[in-house]
Amino acid sequence: EVQLQASGGGLVQAGGSLRLSCSASGFDFPAYSIGWFRQAPGKEREGVACISHGNRVAYYVDSHEGRFTVSRDNVKNTVYLQMNRLKPEDTAVYYCATDRPYMRCTYYPADFSSWGQGTLVTVSS
Repeated sequence: EVQLQASGGGLVQAGGSLRLSCSASGFDFPAYSIGWFRQAPGKEREGVACISHGNRVAYYVDSHEGRFTVSRDNVKNTVYLQMNRLKPEDTAVYYCATDRPYMRCTYYPADFSSWGQGTLVTVSS
C-alpha cells in the first residue's frame, strides 16, 4: 500500500524558512516521481514543485525567484521541500503525492492518485 506522510509545517514569520518532508513507504520509491502541492483556504489545489524518479526537478511556483528547492533521498525514502523567504501568500496546506512508476512530473493534481495528509504552513506578516 502506497503511503505518504508530509510533515514539517508550522507558523513562521514572513521572510523565514521551513523544510517540509514527505516520507514514503509501500512502493519502489526510487522509481516514482513525487509532487508537492498546496491548497490555500478558498482556493484550488496547485502544483508547487516536483522531483522525478530520475531526479529532474520542476518548479511551478515562483520558479524565477528560486525560493523553493525540492530534493529527494532514495535511501530514506523521503522528499524534501525547502522553502525560503516565505510570504504570507504561501500560507496553505501542503501535500505530497505520487502516482505510478516512471511517470513524468506534471503540474496537475488530477494526475496524481496517491496523496499524503497535508501539513499546514502559516506565514505571518
